[in-house]
Amino acid sequence: MPNRRQFDHLGNYNFNVEIEGVTVGAFAEVSGLNSETEVVEYQDGADLVLRKRPGRTKYANITLKRGYTHSDELWNWRKAVVDGKIERKAGSVIILDDAGGEVGRFNFYEAWPCKWTFGPLIGEGNETLVEEVEIVVEKVERG
Repeated sequence: MPNRRQFDHLGNYNFNVEIEGVTVGAFAEVSGLNSETEVVEYQDGADLVLRKRPGRTKYANITLKRGYTHSDELWNWRKAVVDGKIERKAGSVIILDDAGGEVGRFNFYEAWPCKWTFGPLIGEGNETLVEEVEIVVEKVERG
């Protein structure tokens, strides 16, 4: 029997990330799931009211952080972009309940990695080595 009632909030720690054609491990953090629509302002003749209409919608880049693993799939995807061979992929950020069941999904499209970060390396440190990939997306939908 679950401890969570249907109307209780979900924790921000139960999620998975899937990317088409890339087997990815668990990520420690996902950020950048947002969209913004331009506001187009105009005024007609003697109209004293400034009118506002929706313009184009843009989606923020999604940043994925995880502990570094031996897998080089994310690096190879980024390297292909550096070499001029952009491989656009679709993917999902899947929200899970306490038992690991899917309760929500954000699907992204036309994604490709625009930035890859590794580290930092600290000689006296004892923290997990982190790999961070920022991906460009052209659309995000709630599934």
